[in-house]
Amino acid sequence: MSTLPANWADEVRELASARNAVILAHNYQLPEIQDAADHVGDSLALSRIAAQTDAAEVIFCGVHFMAETAKILSPEKRVLIPDAAAGCSLADTITADALREWKMQHPGAVVVSYVNTTAEVKAETDICCTSANAVDVVRAIPADQEVLFCPDQFLGAHVKRETGRENIHIWAGECHVHADISPSGLTQAVKDNPDAELFVHPECGCTTSALWLASQGEFPAQRTHVLSTGGMLDQARATSSKKVLVATEVHMLHQLKKARPDTEFLPVNPDASCPFMEMITPEKLLRCLREGRDEVHVAPDVAAKAAQAVQRMIAIGTPGGGE
Repeated sequence: MSTLPANWADEVRELASARNAVILAHNYQLPEIQDAADHVGDSLALSRIAAQTDAAEVIFCGVHFMAETAKILSPEKRVLIPDAAAGCSLADTITADALREWKMQHPGAVVVSYVNTTAEVKAETDICCTSANAVDVVRAIPADQEVLFCPDQFLGAHVKRETGRENIHIWAGECHVHADISPSGLTQAVKDNPDAELFVHPECGCTTSALWLASQGEFPAQRTHVLSTGGMLDQARATSSKKVLVATEVHMLHQLKKARPDTEFLPVNPDASCPFMEMITPEKLLRCLREGRDEVHVAPDVAAKAAQAVQRMIAIGTPGGGE
């Protein structure tokens, strides 16, 4: 049982002010963490905020690779994460050694890595991408050049479908939370809510099914949207629908409801909560601010190479919005 005082968020803000720290929270964080943060968003948007802020410290409430990305873009700042053990099942599906071996099998190929990867993997990458701009990033690569896309197989399949590209090789990784948002669950949710709009994250195991349902006329194509988390927020603000089905991690609904209070947002899978995101608790956030732990470090040579991959993506000029 929590022993937190009712005014714990006030203490968070006081401690952050005293430390000259900015608190960033990912869209998949617990609602109380989101509400205590200075900024809420996807990992890339938050990392760019970290780079632009005048704060000396960045408290990143998210999983470890996200805090690493903030450190890569803000090497002069101290970056802290409330629980250094908060990992990511998707990022864990590929290592720098595995990527180097894959590259050896395809000399001359361009490596495109999702931002949901470790700093070491980014350092072995030619250009990063987000779920919002993955299609545009791959389209910017010459059509006759092989592409190695990692690590998410569902996002990779979406990119291949959208670009029609045959010379793209896709790593067989997945986010276990998004993978568990199944085609059968989606089909049932659509059947139960025929008048709803549908937001689907491209990491989901049901993305192909959503597009198939739309193509077969079983669910209106104009109400079916494959979107990043940032894209979901934009679409939520623009929607006139009274009900929206959402296929992504369930804590995203907190920001969607804030963006459109008069719309009912329903999770396609109510159990799709990320245990790693939930490791960041109010108690750990307070401890991080009180004790100045845990600091995130990225080796300078790794950070320099990883930053190039991120900056190449940004230079394409594709839309913001991360996972």
